[in-house]
Amino acid sequence: MVVLSQPVVENFAHIKTCKPTSNIFTEIPVVSLLDPDAKTLIVEACKEFGFFKVINHGVPTEFIAQLEDETVKFFNLPQPEKEKSGLPNHFGYGNKKIGQNGDVGWVEYLLFSTNPELFSPKGKFILPGISESFWSFVNEYVSAMRNMACEVLEMIAEELKIEPRDILSKLLRDEKSDNCFRLNHYPPCSELQALSGRNLIGFGDHTDPQIISIIRSNNTSGLQIALKDGTWVSVPPDHSSFFINVGDSLQVLTNGRFRSVRHRVLAGSLNSRISMIFFGGPPLTEKITPLSSIMEQGEESLYNEFTWYDYKKAAFKTRLSDNKLGFFEKSFAHN
Repeated sequence: MVVLSQPVVENFAHIKTCKPTSNIFTEIPVVSLLDPDAKTLIVEACKEFGFFKVINHGVPTEFIAQLEDETVKFFNLPQPEKEKSGLPNHFGYGNKKIGQNGDVGWVEYLLFSTNPELFSPKGKFILPGISESFWSFVNEYVSAMRNMACEVLEMIAEELKIEPRDILSKLLRDEKSDNCFRLNHYPPCSELQALSGRNLIGFGDHTDPQIISIIRSNNTSGLQIALKDGTWVSVPPDHSSFFINVGDSLQVLTNGRFRSVRHRVLAGSLNSRISMIFFGGPPLTEKITPLSSIMEQGEESLYNEFTWYDYKKAAFKTRLSDNKLGFFEKSFAHN
């Protein structure tokens, strides 16, 4: 558990209590991967929201529950035991601190990478305190999420008539792809009961930098997304479904046709929230620029070309809520 005293809580970011807009339960798109119109619905959702819920995904609920059980066991360990799993490169275990530029949240987490440099010669993740069974579940889950992400990206390519069909999905299947997996734990904050009319920020307002993200959580609310007009709306929890985010890189690859959704997590006062996020990222050397096959005649790119490494390097210098794509927008370059 994250143990913090009342004075520390007062130093965390708060917002006034948010009430969902009317009919929000029907506003968030729901896509069945078995629906013949799934690819059309996915593209419409990516354009309007940058976010949608996936059902009929084929991932066994028993398998998901096993990983959640292992995750809960880890976060229930004594704090000194969990801290043994921390790594100096921000992977492994982290507590409260998000990034390296002063952002904090009511959260503790485990961050894994599929980057080959973090694997031993035997292919096992180098992270003290993580059991063989836990790592086995993580590895299988990441594989399932990568397959789902690639299926969705290939549907998008088909609907947008982008050739070849795997032009996007191959970026995630490349052996040097910079895919990441994060397990978040938001403990209940009993001090919130004394903070009338305020919600504590569990994870601050941001967009995901990668191509696509797949989120799954337990049945505890907290996730919110921002609509085009800036209104924040709560996402009803659903432990048996997945939620997919458009990332900054996919916004660039589609030359702004898709929107990278801003989202955040509010901490609760009663129940713990566990979330699992797969981040599908390209290889570090991959050039990120609007796809030529998506550009219409005479259409100009909204962004200067950059590599995924360039983006990450720039992002490390920013705060969580900053517009990181601003560094690469052509209008920014002319200022």
